[in-house]
Amino acid sequence: MKDGRPVYVVDGARTPFIKARGRPGPFTPVDLAVQCGRALLLRQPFDARAFDFVVLGCVNVIADEMNPGRVAALRLGLGADMPAWTVQINCGSGMLSIDEGFRRIESGRADLVLAGGTEALSHTPLVLRREAVDWFGRFAKAKSTWEKTRLFGELRPDFAKPVIGLERGLTDPIVELNMGQTAEKIGHLFDITREAADEYAAGSHDRLAKAQDEGWLKDEVVPMIAPDGTLYDHDDGVRRDSTPEKLAELKPAFEKPYGKVTPGNSSQVTDGASWTILASEAAVEKHGLTPRARLMDSSWTALDPSIMGLGPTLAVAELLKRREMDRDAIDLWELNEAFAAQVLACLAAWQDADYCRDVLGLDAPFGAIDRERLNVDGGAISLGHPVGTSGNRIVLHLVNALHRKKARRGVATECIGGGQSGAMLLETV
Repeated sequence: MKDGRPVYVVDGARTPFIKARGRPGPFTPVDLAVQCGRALLLRQPFDARAFDFVVLGCVNVIADEMNPGRVAALRLGLGADMPAWTVQINCGSGMLSIDEGFRRIESGRADLVLAGGTEALSHTPLVLRREAVDWFGRFAKAKSTWEKTRLFGELRPDFAKPVIGLERGLTDPIVELNMGQTAEKIGHLFDITREAADEYAAGSHDRLAKAQDEGWLKDEVVPMIAPDGTLYDHDDGVRRDSTPEKLAELKPAFEKPYGKVTPGNSSQVTDGASWTILASEAAVEKHGLTPRARLMDSSWTALDPSIMGLGPTLAVAELLKRREMDRDAIDLWELNEAFAAQVLACLAAWQDADYCRDVLGLDAPFGAIDRERLNVDGGAISLGHPVGTSGNRIVLHLVNALHRKKARRGVATECIGGGQSGAMLLETV
C-alpha cells in the first residue's frame, strides 16, 4: 500500500500512575495533563505555540473541565489561538488522539501535533438514582406548600444513597454486561484457567518492578507535585510481593462464586496522563528534532460488545494483512492488560485454526506470540488502566522499549469497551 507523508514520534512523557483509594485523588484530569505536559514542553527546542493543534483523549470528563483538551492547552500556555479538542472512544481514547495527529500530518494538513490522554478515575462522580432525580425534579416544580408537603411524604432514605458512576460506565448498555463479565465470557470460550490468569497477573507485577528497579522508566515518567506538596514519582500500584499463590486466595469479583476474574488479575482503577509529540519531516528539519519512531499504520475494528476483549485479534489481523506482514515481522507487542483472562484469550484465539479462519479470515492460524516480546515491562494489571490514557501510554512505551531492546517494529493494541479495538504499527528510526 502507498503511504502518505512520514509521521514521526519525536518525544513523549507520562505521569506516574496513581492508584485510586476510595476518594478523589490529588489531581483532576486536566491537572494530570498539565503536570505531564509542562515537563515535556520544557525540554523541547521549539516554542510551545508552534503546534498546529492539540488533541487529548479523556473518558470521564468532570463538570468543571468541559473539553479538557482545550483547558489543558490554555493552562499549558499554548495560546488562545491554539485549536484543541477532546476525543472519546472509551479505552482507546489516548490512542485515537495519536491517530488524529497521525492522519492529519500524513495528509499534509498539519506538521506538529501534541496528542495525549488523561484520566482521573478517582474523580468519577457519584450520581443519584433515577427515582431520586425524578423526585427532585417534581419538588423543584411544586408551587404550593401543599404540593411540597405531599412530596416530602414520598421521600425515601435510599434517595440519599448515590450510585458510583464508574460502575455504570463500565457496564455495557447494549448487552448489559460489565467489563469483568465480558472477560469471564471470553475466558470461558478459550478455556483460560484461574491459575493461568493469576500467573500472568503476578508476572505483570514482576516485570513492572524490574523496570522500576533498572531505571527503564526514568525518561518516560515525569514526577508530579500535589497541592499539599506530596511528590509522586513512580507508579504506585505495583505489588512487589505478588505471587500466583497469593492471588489464588482472592475471590471472584464479577461471577461469584465460580468466576476466574478477580481484583488481583484485573487492571487497577488509576489516575494518570500521557502525551506524545508527532512531527512531519518538515517539522523535524525546521526545529532540529530527533525522530524516535515512525507511525506506519493504524487499524480500528469492532465486534459484539459481549466479547469486546477479543477486539485486538481483529485489529491486529487487519493491520498486518494490509501491510502484508506476518506475526514474525513484529519484534515487540503491547496489548493492554484490561484483564489477564482477556489477554490470554486473545493469545489463544490467535492460535485457534477455526477462529482465525471463521472470524479473522486467515488461511492458517495467526500463531503464538512469544511472551518474552509481549508487555515486556508489565501492563495495566500492575500499572493501572486510566482508560482515556492507556492507549497513549502503550504507544509511548512501545517506542521506548523498542529502542532499549534495539528492535525495529512494534504493535500496540487494546480492546475497547463497547466492542471495539485499535492497533498501531511503529518502526524505530
